[in-house]
Amino acid sequence: MLKPFLAVSVLLSGAVSALPVLAQDADTVVATVNGETITLGQMIAMRQGLDAQATQGLPDSALWDLMLDQMIRQTAVAQAAQPLSKRDTAALEIEKRAYLAGSVLEKVAGAEPDEAELKAAYDQAFGGQTEPAVEYNAAHILVKTKEEAEAIAKQLEEGADFGQLAEEKSTDNSGPNKGDLGWFQAGQMVQPFADAVKALDKGQVSAPVETQFGWHIIKLNDTREVTPPAFDEVKEQLAVQVRRDKVQAEIEKRLADAKVEKTEGLAPDLLNKTDLLGE
Repeated sequence: MLKPFLAVSVLLSGAVSALPVLAQDADTVVATVNGETITLGQMIAMRQGLDAQATQGLPDSALWDLMLDQMIRQTAVAQAAQPLSKRDTAALEIEKRAYLAGSVLEKVAGAEPDEAELKAAYDQAFGGQTEPAVEYNAAHILVKTKEEAEAIAKQLEEGADFGQLAEEKSTDNSGPNKGDLGWFQAGQMVQPFADAVKALDKGQVSAPVETQFGWHIIKLNDTREVTPPAFDEVKEQLAVQVRRDKVQAEIEKRLADAKVEKTEGLAPDLLNKTDLLGE
């Protein structure tokens, strides 16, 4: 027969083990700091934002302690910011919008592209071509008027250096790189420019060519034939592009559906009035 003390202990042990485990959800309070709660949901969200490599191999118990200690410290220090200044309120609203926008777009980009989407991206990138295509390597000098272009053409005929003139005269961002445009296919350029490039021999310089951007003097450096990569070779890059396209499409859709009303008459130099935010 069990001794009375031992019998009570056994009974209590059985009763405790029979108690239901309290349900835990995102609102479960992990700690409080001066009455402000830190919840399990906040801890999990913080864990998701950590670098997986930085926490690799760290036991859950150690990670829990580190995160909770950090959150307690942050909460205690953040409470000193109360009441919030106008600057704090504005900054928090900006961070909130940025986070929520990023969260929406992350979900859009997170979906794995299917085979049809990847093949559509492949056809768009390579135009459905199966035969080798011609690529051109060229440089140009872009100016605003025909007169400027003709003057440059004359200087080149007299022996001036193309790259130097591009650095000095060209109005686009290729100028600092001596007008170099790198490798491209004709279809990537506007029609007059593409036609002019295709008509040149290697090393030849064109007469002035007018496009919607201005007047060009074009020098063909080289040509080459390229065969489009096999679909399977570029699937990973295509998936990245599909995700980017989906994100951009989502942004455009949300913007198109939004009712946007801009306040007229506000001077841009109001950005400099930092005193409006107070101390």
